[in-house]
Amino acid sequence: MKKTYSKDELSAALKNYFGFSGFKGLQEPVIMNVLSGRDSFVIMPTGGGKSLCYQLPALISEGTAIVVSPLIALMKNQVDFLRSLSETEGVAHVLNSSLTKSEIKQVRTDVREGVTKLLYVAPESLTKEENVEFLNRVTLSFVAIDEAHCISEWGHDFRPEYRNLRKIFERLGGKIPIIGLTATATPKVQEDILKNLGIQQATTFKASFNRPNLYYEIRPKTKSVDADITRFVKNNEGKSGIIYCLSRKRVEELAQTLQVNGIRAIPYHAGLDPKTRVKNQDMFLMEDADVVVATIAFGMGIDKPDVRFVIHNDMPKSIESYYQETGRAGRDGGEGHCLAFYSYKDIEKLEKFMSGKPVAEQEIGLALLQDVVAFAETSVSRRKFILHYFGEAFDNATGEGGDMDDNMRHPKKKQEAQKQLLALLQIIDQTNQKYKAKEIVHVLLGKVNALIKSHKTDSQPFFGSGADHPEEFWMALIRQALVAGHLIKDIETYGVLKMSQLGAEFLKSPSSFMMTEDHSYKDANDDVLVPSASQGGAAADQTLFKLLKAQRKTIADQLNLPPFVIFQDPSLEDMALKYPITTEELSNVHGVGEGKAKKYGASFIKLIEDYVTEHQIMRPDDFVVKSTGTNSALKLFIIQSVDRKLPLDDIAQAKGLDMDDFIREMEAIVYSGTKLNIDYWLEDVLDEDSQDDLYDYFIEAENDLVDEAMEAFDGDFDEEEVRLYRIKFISDVAN
Repeated sequence: MKKTYSKDELSAALKNYFGFSGFKGLQEPVIMNVLSGRDSFVIMPTGGGKSLCYQLPALISEGTAIVVSPLIALMKNQVDFLRSLSETEGVAHVLNSSLTKSEIKQVRTDVREGVTKLLYVAPESLTKEENVEFLNRVTLSFVAIDEAHCISEWGHDFRPEYRNLRKIFERLGGKIPIIGLTATATPKVQEDILKNLGIQQATTFKASFNRPNLYYEIRPKTKSVDADITRFVKNNEGKSGIIYCLSRKRVEELAQTLQVNGIRAIPYHAGLDPKTRVKNQDMFLMEDADVVVATIAFGMGIDKPDVRFVIHNDMPKSIESYYQETGRAGRDGGEGHCLAFYSYKDIEKLEKFMSGKPVAEQEIGLALLQDVVAFAETSVSRRKFILHYFGEAFDNATGEGGDMDDNMRHPKKKQEAQKQLLALLQIIDQTNQKYKAKEIVHVLLGKVNALIKSHKTDSQPFFGSGADHPEEFWMALIRQALVAGHLIKDIETYGVLKMSQLGAEFLKSPSSFMMTEDHSYKDANDDVLVPSASQGGAAADQTLFKLLKAQRKTIADQLNLPPFVIFQDPSLEDMALKYPITTEELSNVHGVGEGKAKKYGASFIKLIEDYVTEHQIMRPDDFVVKSTGTNSALKLFIIQSVDRKLPLDDIAQAKGLDMDDFIREMEAIVYSGTKLNIDYWLEDVLDEDSQDDLYDYFIEAENDLVDEAMEAFDGDFDEEEVRLYRIKFISDVAN
């Protein structure tokens, strides 16, 4: 028989265990539903208090709650937090492959004796027969599936092993109540979760996805992105931040750049050994580092409430990923700046990564990517875009945080582009829909390459008909036509542009098409004003607040715990507002219960009391971004490989570079004053007469622009040939 709890009893338990005076949002009805033994499905944004929805009912229910979580780091953080609330070490445990035999024995003893209220497991651990047999012999209160979107192939962190959970739950005997929780779920993903967990009849609780304290901003990604990121971090000195990159190599490079510029930054990615990963994560949590540069391997493993900014060096693969990762900022309700650097070239790289996957998987991936492009290039409210994506309406005029994004603060300019879109679609139609975006733009501008020449497209009357607009204009128009649905990218013939039904209708009957210009950030402000984290709008004593943070850090170091496990920032700010000087007064501070006040409060009370007495308080520049030389190892590898006369495509492949990026690296080497002798390669690419012609051109030319060289030769050479010869020319003549 399940014990029923009144609202007053739940509120008392909340205050006793967590120190909070009231529930947030949907927490109370969710907890009541869990305690009643019914299945629950909770969709609540990061920072909305999902964890408490299963932590509190587990603490006050008979038996042990199983919490399925995808990351060991996330489990560890939650277990540390729960143990800080209780005098009993075994109140929460992790059961996974990292434990020794003696540790596993202790976990089982605590569960069997009813000491453990929450048992955190990875889905893989639940498949082990010995664990299923053990759990069959103990009292289980309910099962919580955290990060439930992992069960859906449409989710941004799909984990196949999550698909087996339902079968395992059925083997645990009897009908165990299930609560699934996620911070990001489109209607399609929601349906997938309910179906795969077998809880279609579950009560669904969907909180607003709006995070009004977060400021969303997208900037064009340029060659100076390192300087842009460094400048932003410097302007937010002392604040905690996460920077996401898609590759491990980029993580290492950027972390080093920040370090040499005096920023306490650390890398985090799956390629680091486990000890280093744990050490670096702990440094961030313990405030021994301000910034972590990470791949998405860090995504779900962080539970730090006072992250003040999240930067995306690369756009993520889906809106869900973006929302989940930006949701790490401002979880305590305070400042949260979400800055992403966008380049369509990065999107094309992500598309290339999908090219070898099954067609069905490509279709899903490309559809999700297209939404990312739409978000980056939209001129409407970014908040409205995100909320609409998750099926939630939002009114910028009345909704909270309505002006908290760059499009609202700095509206993009729009221009009528009906004629230009019509010209673009006509070219695609007239060239029989066989070119990728780059070739279409070449046709519009009248530029020749080998492919265009082989099709004799350069002899058509429409060749060069769009030369009155630059390449950037046409590429932007193609992207926006893709977003608007006039064009589609053919999956089978990767990257080739095809006309959609909507595009065909536009050709027959053109209508208005408003094109948005890219933002210009020459005068952009890095220090956007966002709400303070302090409670109630009153001003906390900042001097005392700093002293309290220092005291928290001292205790955290002594106990080897993250500082926020002791007290979170809003609690310290409330102390600096109320000046509590007794345990009873401290237990009434925001986020401080009686247990925490007794466990950690003595030194804080003494500090505040001394401060109040001493101060006789009546209680109630510009800089230069340094380079790391990170690329020196790659540079040396290229020089040595070229000296050995290795094929250039083999050298590129060895470093995971496509030919375009590899040529760019060689260009950087020769332009920096180092010789590269690629004669052995050029001899197979260009005959002697061609090389002489190119030499004569560059020796006489006013500049070394590839486009101008190609135009001068009227299609005799493609871009790669010109760039490779230019490397030889610079190496021979300039070095």
